Amino acid sequence: MKSYVDHTGINDEAVIRKALEDEGYFNIFRWCDAAGTRYGEHTHPHSEVRWVLSGTLQITEEGHTLTLRPGDRLESPPETLHSAYIPEDCCYLCASR
Repeated sequence: MKSYVDHTGINDEAVIRKALEDEGYFNIFRWCDAAGTRYGEHTHPHSEVRWVLSGTLQITEEGHTLTLRPGDRLESPPETLHSAYIPEDCCYLCASR
């Protein structure tokens, strides 16, 4: 499974939480980063979702940078090597499956 951005248009936190729970996700939490924050390359042992509530989040996987804005959702397969950059203050929901 290759990661892609799903432009859902949904950025209501309660609606997103319910959708993720219904899909079997766990460890659902809200995370916020200040502009300029960077995360070096790393992996996660589970499928991971990032669903943007506000701001902009850039994820780089396999040399491709994906830009997520409010209402955008990115699901990455387990053990996907990625890094992240936050060009403007950003809040998003994270979840694992």
